[in-house]
Amino acid sequence: FVGRSPAVQEIAEYLESHPEAGLTNLGYAEDGHPPGQMLNGAPVLGPLGQLRRIATETKPDRIVVGLTERRGRLPVQDLLEMKFAGIPIEEAAAAYEVLRGRVCGREVRPADLIFSGTLRPRRELVLLQSLYSTGIALLATLLTLPLMLLAALLVKLTSRGPVLYRQTRVGLNGKPFVLYKFRSMYADAEARTGAIWASKDDPRITPLGRWLRLLRLDELPQLFNVLRGEMTIVGPRPERPEFVQVLAEQIPYYRQRHSVKPGITGWAQINYKYGETVEDSVVKLEYDLYYIKHLSPALDVYIIFRTLKTMLRFRGAQ
Repeated sequence: FVGRSPAVQEIAEYLESHPEAGLTNLGYAEDGHPPGQMLNGAPVLGPLGQLRRIATETKPDRIVVGLTERRGRLPVQDLLEMKFAGIPIEEAAAAYEVLRGRVCGREVRPADLIFSGTLRPRRELVLLQSLYSTGIALLATLLTLPLMLLAALLVKLTSRGPVLYRQTRVGLNGKPFVLYKFRSMYADAEARTGAIWASKDDPRITPLGRWLRLLRLDELPQLFNVLRGEMTIVGPRPERPEFVQVLAEQIPYYRQRHSVKPGITGWAQINYKYGETVEDSVVKLEYDLYYIKHLSPALDVYIIFRTLKTMLRFRGAQ
């Protein structure tokens, strides 16, 4: 590693605790620490000015650059020579993304969003996704219709209130739409509390609702949102306008997740725990941006497979 930016430190910590990643941290070229000092299981190998000597002695398979301040410190000539000698040179943000499966939010700069073509969904893939999402939703609706009728009957018989829960969510380009779910909470659950995040052991959830959520059956009516063109099978989960306003004020680039249609399931949902805080929303946004950047039919198939596996293992929604 050249430098020890926060992203580099996270990568180093991840490598130290995940040997199965198959990568070994050889050490750091860094001015701020004495040579030989151990940091995250690897030594400081010397200052930036000795980068060429360090690379000759350690023979790295790749060099990851993560300087907190590059101006006047980046060893440009040494890095160019090593690049042309065949050693891959990566930015810390790129290495972080490959290892963690999410965009490093703190490393995303406005220029990346404005000038880079990689952080936006490809138009032809978005169109293709809409087509196969509609086909999957139509088939899934026909196959699960008896199950939906049974769930609707049970909701009606076990608690007071409507069968379907209708809630305004934020969709493509920030446009609001009405999302459908089987009601899993008691009627008027938010009459006293107002809009709050659902928690893992939320007391507002009915006994039947816990099972519906555990099996993710409460999400089935969203197939009709897909058929209406408001959602896709896979995408960032749609959030409520009240929360979007708060999160957009606190989290940079939060509104960029609305550049694609929201999904019934998503990359963040299969990779991260139940989110209840702003900090959780930051991590989930990093997964959402990764998904937008890498949107493809193959990734969607993988996410659908993982979601079905989660349902069969009774792990519930995230």
